Amino acid sequence: MMRHVGIVAESNVIAIEWKNNQLRLLDQRVLPGEVSWVEHHHVSQVVRSITDMVVRGAPAIGITAAYGVVLAARARFKESPTDWLRLIQLDIDALAASRPTAVNLFWALERLTAVCNCTEEGVDPEGVLLAEAFAIHESDLAANHAMGQLGAEVISAEGEAGTYVMTHCNAGALATAGYGTALGVIRSAHAQGLIEGVYADETRPWLQGARLTCWELQQDNVPVTLNVDGAAAQLMATGQIGWVIVGADRITANGDVANKIGTYGLAILAQYHGVKVMVVAPTTTIDMNLFDGEDIPIEEREASEVTRFAEFDVAPMGTAAINPVFDVTPSNLIDVIVTERGAVTAPFETGIAAIMNKDNLH
Repeated sequence: MMRHVGIVAESNVIAIEWKNNQLRLLDQRVLPGEVSWVEHHHVSQVVRSITDMVVRGAPAIGITAAYGVVLAARARFKESPTDWLRLIQLDIDALAASRPTAVNLFWALERLTAVCNCTEEGVDPEGVLLAEAFAIHESDLAANHAMGQLGAEVISAEGEAGTYVMTHCNAGALATAGYGTALGVIRSAHAQGLIEGVYADETRPWLQGARLTCWELQQDNVPVTLNVDGAAAQLMATGQIGWVIVGADRITANGDVANKIGTYGLAILAQYHGVKVMVVAPTTTIDMNLFDGEDIPIEEREASEVTRFAEFDVAPMGTAAINPVFDVTPSNLIDVIVTERGAVTAPFETGIAAIMNKDNLH
């Protein structure tokens, strides 16, 4: 295959917009059948959209929450110019409770809270908060492009390990400011002739791989083939898959990774078949307050997401179901973690500490 290292692909997919002084989110619940935008005028609508998965993906949730604080500030300052700082904390707490696993949510809220605390009572905070939300949005997009290039360089350096990659869930433009983490690497690698195409796990129960990853890659003309989650082992056994490339919702100090349920099993299969595993995530996803994955809170959603598909029952009435949204992949099953500050390999604890100690950290 021809290699053109340095080529950067773009993406036609946008999921988050600040337009006409309001937040607009691409409704990911109805893709690919319908391309529909949800408008948000109040922070309560933002909380609901995060909880109900109108928006999903750790970086995108963080960006959305930042804009949610802007909307909260607008309402609270209008309500009480001299007491908005106390009142807005109620909204920030509601945003923090919307999804418990994605650390980017809390990182973004901490940044916006710091701006609030530096703004005097009686001074309208909306402008400075909006500037901070824009900065978070723009920095995530820049980080995605940096990770895309760094991840492609890792694949190039490893040589011909297989002409296809496999991904799980959706870690693309839909889950970020644009371009994507795992799909950012895939976009860059494909543009440079390093891979021929992608196998996308369907990712039960919400089918983010089938509905979102396949749709997103089709928009950018990246060849993608859908497979049921249970087919991953058989596909790896063919020898055509060189990498499993996934995103992350939280990474601990030792390199353990929380990602969409099914990632842990995929990493075990990859190790058995000699397939390398790459995790791609910005440093905002790294939680240095947690040493390992045992302390990561794992969100569990309603059983009906498993027992029903759309409006149809797929299990007998009264069937018990467990629905953890994430699992934790131990660092010893991961070959490389790619961030915007560099690619880290084992020992992960040392490498992660080094990149997190770089200058210009927030």
